[in-house]
Amino acid sequence: MHFSQLVAALQQGEAGLLRHGLGSDPRLSSAASLEKAKADQMSFLEKGNALEQALEASQAGALLLPDQDELVQRAEARGTAWAVFKDPRLAFAEALELLHPRPRPLAGVHPSAVIGERVSLGAGVSIGARVCISDGSRIGNHSVIHPGVVIYDDVEVGDHCELHANAVLHPGSRLGSRCVVHSNAVVGSEGFGFVPTANGWRKMPQTGQVVLEDGVEVGCGSTIDRPSVGETRIGAGTKIDNLVQIGHGVETGRGCALASQVGIAGGARLGNGVILAGQVGVANRAVIGDRAIASSKSGIHGEVAAGEVVSGYPAIPNRLWLRCSAAFGKLPEMAKQLRELRKDLDALIKSERSPQ
Repeated sequence: MHFSQLVAALQQGEAGLLRHGLGSDPRLSSAASLEKAKADQMSFLEKGNALEQALEASQAGALLLPDQDELVQRAEARGTAWAVFKDPRLAFAEALELLHPRPRPLAGVHPSAVIGERVSLGAGVSIGARVCISDGSRIGNHSVIHPGVVIYDDVEVGDHCELHANAVLHPGSRLGSRCVVHSNAVVGSEGFGFVPTANGWRKMPQTGQVVLEDGVEVGCGSTIDRPSVGETRIGAGTKIDNLVQIGHGVETGRGCALASQVGIAGGARLGNGVILAGQVGVANRAVIGDRAIASSKSGIHGEVAAGEVVSGYPAIPNRLWLRCSAAFGKLPEMAKQLRELRKDLDALIKSERSPQ
């Protein structure tokens, strides 16, 4: 694809094309990072990006740039094709989709697939090898079910969904439109519910269901549990990374982002646009307000206000945590000074009490 063709296509996207200079209009084979891009590849820079200095050494044939005249002038001086966008990162994402279109499996059901009774398959559905779809489940139009997927009884999958190899959807799970479940993820598994008795742990039946609203994406190896009653609900547009555990009865708002190894205990509530970085732990019934952010390894036990940024264990406001972190390395010296002061104070008190 020539850069001019790519720019014309990106003009229809959301990144906000402002202006461009096609130069020699290179033919692009792919995209790469700024440092590694070659003459037949495209790259990008963001405003204030530390990679700006690497522009002089880059061999990229075309660049997607922020609205900075200095960068445009550098690109033109090098004879590099360029295009300026309001959001270069978004433009890069859109360009990758154009340069590397994903092949879609042909519609149809593979001969080795096992389809139960009263199963409804929408128009244009693709069912891969060794897929198992149990009784009463429904697959929406143009959804893709890759090899090895297991779908239990009474599951609903919306339109234009994609379930990758070996994903599992347990009974009663509900997926909206455009959901993606990656390999080995499990949706609707039994929640961790047991009642202590004199004879040990009595299992609490998990009769609820998991609901993924439109546009939810679940990463590889992640699990979302169903509750004993009611539902676990993941809000529309929420993105879940690999190896995330979401407990029974959890509810998230719209557009949340949960990074790898996040663990959310049962009954927790997340507002809209919440971001949990890697290995954040959320305790039972904790409440996190809209647009709150928790940095890596934070432990949330109570309530986080809307818009708050928290860090540490237990989680506290990020600025306070940074101040505490700065003091951690000084604690041994501070303790030594405290012991010396205590010693001096004891000596002073002793001298004052001694008869003159």
